[in-house]
Amino acid sequence: MSLKLVIFDVDGTLVDSQADIVLAMTAAFEAVGQAPPARARILSIVGLSLEQAIARLAPGATQATLATMVATYKEAYMHRQTSEAAAPLYPGVRALLDRLEAREDWLLGLATGKSRRGLSAMLAAHGLERRFVTEQVSDFHPSKPHPAMLQAALSETGVAAEGAVMVGDTSYDMDMAQAAGVYAIGVSWGYHPPEMLGAADVVIDRMADLPDVLNQRWGA
Repeated sequence: MSLKLVIFDVDGTLVDSQADIVLAMTAAFEAVGQAPPARARILSIVGLSLEQAIARLAPGATQATLATMVATYKEAYMHRQTSEAAAPLYPGVRALLDRLEAREDWLLGLATGKSRRGLSAMLAAHGLERRFVTEQVSDFHPSKPHPAMLQAALSETGVAAEGAVMVGDTSYDMDMAQAAGVYAIGVSWGYHPPEMLGAADVVIDRMADLPDVLNQRWGA
C-alpha cells in the first residue's frame, strides 16, 4: 500500500480565524502607540511566522518594539482561543477530515504559521488533537514560503514529494509547495484572492471538492 499525505494550512484554510488575527494584531500595534494597519493589510500577511508578519507590517520598528508587539499579539490571541469566541471551522471541514481519515492509505498533516501553543489550543477547541500524523509549526522552521515545513512532514511520514499535496489559501502556501516539489492545491475562500495563488496547480471553491482532486491526482 502506497501512502499519500494531505498537508493542510490552518488559518484561512481550515479555520476562519480572521477576527482573532485582526483583534490580536490591533492590540499589538496599540501596545506600542501605533495605529493598526487596515484589516486587508493584516490579513495579507497571514501564513507568515508571527515575527516576520509583524516586521513586515511595522517596517522600521526597533527590535524592542517588535518584541513587545509579538508578546502582546500572543497574549491577545491566546485569550481568544480560550474564550467562546474561538475561531470556527469553515463549512465542510469536519466532514472532509472524517472522509479523508477513513482512508487507511491517506495520511493527514498540518503546516502552519501558528506557534505550537497556538495550534494546540485550536486543535483542542475543536476536538481535533489526534487527527494529524505530522504537525509543522513556526517554532521550529523558517517562515513560509521556505519549504522546511513540508520537507519535515515528508521526512516524518516517509512519503515522497510526489505522494503529497499541500492545501492552503495563500501565495506563501503555494510557493512553499512549489519549492518542495509538492502538488499545490489552493482554496478560494481564504485570505489571499485566487489571482494571488499563481503557483497553485489547481484552485478549489469548496472543501467538498478536495476528494475528487485527490482521486484524480493519485488515480484512486
